[in-house]
Amino acid sequence: MREDIASIQALDEIIQNNVGVLVYFSTPACNVCHALKPKIIEAFSQNFPKIEQVFIDSTKAPQIPANLNIFSVPTILVYLDGKEFARESRNVSVNLLIQKIQRPYEIMTS
Repeated sequence: MREDIASIQALDEIIQNNVGVLVYFSTPACNVCHALKPKIIEAFSQNFPKIEQVFIDSTKAPQIPANLNIFSVPTILVYLDGKEFARESRNVSVNLLIQKIQRPYEIMTS
């Protein structure tokens, strides 16, 4: 789990060097973000151990969400094989996100 990403170049490097990457955008003032984050960490750690988890505070590195067209928090991006596979914002269902990623993840990691 990484929380120290400061540039779009650093994020791109992580995306290109991992089978899968979860990028979680939040802000300190977002209560939903704080409630959802531990659920996402647990779900991805249990179901997708090979997916790197990256958490970005949009107030500390505003150029990253701006470059990726992120306009609200929480927003979750999932990259598989270097390409954006899923994008969820605001009302995120952890179970639906898991279901969406499960099959391609199994194919990629089997």
